Amino acid sequence: MLNGKNILITGGTGSFGKKMTQILLNDYKLSKLIIFSRDELKQFEMAQRFSKSKYPCIHYCLGDVRDKERLSRAFQGIDYVIHAAALKQVPAAEINPGEFIKTNVQGAMNIIEAAISNKIKKVIALSTDKACNPVNLYGATKLCSDKLFTAASAYSHGNQTQFAVVRYGNVLGSRGSVVPFFKERAKTGTLPITDPRMTRFWISLDQAVHFVLMTLSRAQGGEVFVPQIPSMRITDLAKAIGPDCRHEVVGIRPGEKLHEMMIGEDDARNTIEHDGYYAIHHDSYLKDEWIQKNPGKGKMCIEGFKYSSDNNNLWLTVPELQKLIDQISDDYTIEKSRWSSEGVPS
Repeated sequence: MLNGKNILITGGTGSFGKKMTQILLNDYKLSKLIIFSRDELKQFEMAQRFSKSKYPCIHYCLGDVRDKERLSRAFQGIDYVIHAAALKQVPAAEINPGEFIKTNVQGAMNIIEAAISNKIKKVIALSTDKACNPVNLYGATKLCSDKLFTAASAYSHGNQTQFAVVRYGNVLGSRGSVVPFFKERAKTGTLPITDPRMTRFWISLDQAVHFVLMTLSRAQGGEVFVPQIPSMRITDLAKAIGPDCRHEVVGIRPGEKLHEMMIGEDDARNTIEHDGYYAIHHDSYLKDEWIQKNPGKGKMCIEGFKYSSDNNNLWLTVPELQKLIDQISDDYTIEKSRWSSEGVPS
């Protein structure tokens, strides 16, 4: 279990970081939990909810993943790192490419260096479906980040630090989600639809956190873990939020895809399917090595397989979307997903 361990979350004041903090503090007895982020106001606001007087193990650390020396100091004595810090707004990336590269790519390199130097046991880095066959700069930086982390286990040599990546789709209720935007625009009676054919993967914050905790126990180094999650049609989401609203087609924005993909055909050659998730291995050698060490576990994806939001077997209906949207809140309501009971590292 995680009891007695020291954990650090980069980007800890974001939507994922706050939910991860909530679950860790409620379900485990950590020795130390460090919230590492660069925004002092967000740390102050988060400390009102998760105060040190109520949770003695929590510490707030100001810093930027661009600063390797600061990371190295913060990582001292840490067992596990959850790397959630990133710049992620697609339109902003198109006009500020250098800033995204500094945070998402150079920041990843700094995380790797600091983790190896401090002998961190495991690092789990969060990715995005936009990193698979990217068409925008944000996705390209996250793909580069993914490649850095999956190669980092070999780079660490005898240090034994293990690196893995978690890649999932849009998070219901996260900051920047389309849900609050649609809710606000629904008041006008019209909802802007980029393209009626558009589909997206969908995951809740609770599911995302539980999946990351599961990967802490399953990761052996160099994998990209992808959860099996449902898709939704953008028109169904619009109906769920504004059933009486008129739809206005505004066209796809620069850098957007019609459908999102999490595993492409080329990656599928090194992908093993498990119950509830996929594991993409860094190369065929590591895939074959994993199969030899774990006989009878998982199965290889078939030739030509791809995992995209339009060819998914799981779909959310309008009533299901309405129910999920109604459940969005800051209350602690852990969703008992298929991953939540699969254990975390000792």
